[in-house]
Amino acid sequence: MSEPRSAPTVGQVVLGRRLLDLRERAGLKREEAAQILRVAPATVRRMEMAEVTLKIPYLQLLLKAYGISDAEAEAFVRLAEEANQPGWWQRFHDILPGWFSMHVSLEGAAGLIRQYEPHFVPGLLQTEDYARGVLKSGAIGQTSPDDIERHVALRMQRQGLLTRQDAPRLWVVMDETVLRRPVGDAEVMRAQIDKLLDAMKLPNVTLQIAPFANGPHPGTYGPFVLFRFAMPELPDMVYSEYLTGAVYLDARSEVATHLEVMDRMAAQAATAHRTKEILRDLRKEL
Repeated sequence: MSEPRSAPTVGQVVLGRRLLDLRERAGLKREEAAQILRVAPATVRRMEMAEVTLKIPYLQLLLKAYGISDAEAEAFVRLAEEANQPGWWQRFHDILPGWFSMHVSLEGAAGLIRQYEPHFVPGLLQTEDYARGVLKSGAIGQTSPDDIERHVALRMQRQGLLTRQDAPRLWVVMDETVLRRPVGDAEVMRAQIDKLLDAMKLPNVTLQIAPFANGPHPGTYGPFVLFRFAMPELPDMVYSEYLTGAVYLDARSEVATHLEVMDRMAAQAATAHRTKEILRDLRKEL
């Protein structure tokens, strides 16, 4: 039986969806595919849902049964071998919750990341000291010094995606509350604002602040992240976190609702230019 793991890589998610599509095009039911492998139908479902590592012998049997040519099957297997390699974040498996591992994987594969944050500066834009202050508050449920430093290291490594060659576009709408709530002393907050201003110099980063004066907006229910991918097999996804876990939404109606809310918030929030002025003014107050 295939080995489960904390979270799939995006490559495994894509190949799982391709495997599902190939089975359906071949006109086979999940139970029939299971008979080919001599396993339970649940095993086939888990392969297609990327809940287990893709076993190469299983893939070869299925691809042959689905009528895939030898050349195409060989290419599929090569992709599976690459996808089965652990993601870099899995080095942090000791402190990284399984429900967040998928977030890091999606984050690294997305072409566009849109985020609404009412509580803290998003992790991709935090300084080390600010991140350490958030983590020390117990927001993640782990407050030992070693755990905190591991989380800070993970957060800093995640930020590398913003300056890589194929960097995604990051578009954040952040409530003014985020910067009015002190995390650490004034020096920490000044450094954090400086980092936000520096990030806004990147061509792929847009930051907007929703000021108190603008009143309520449709996103006040809670933070969420919307991912968009270049790969056609991956639909837009919404990540929404709660106290002990998270949900990943990919139903079109749910994603469309979140996208509409995000667009309305962006239209209502301060422009990127005005946001820079707000940040500079806030820094002077510290």
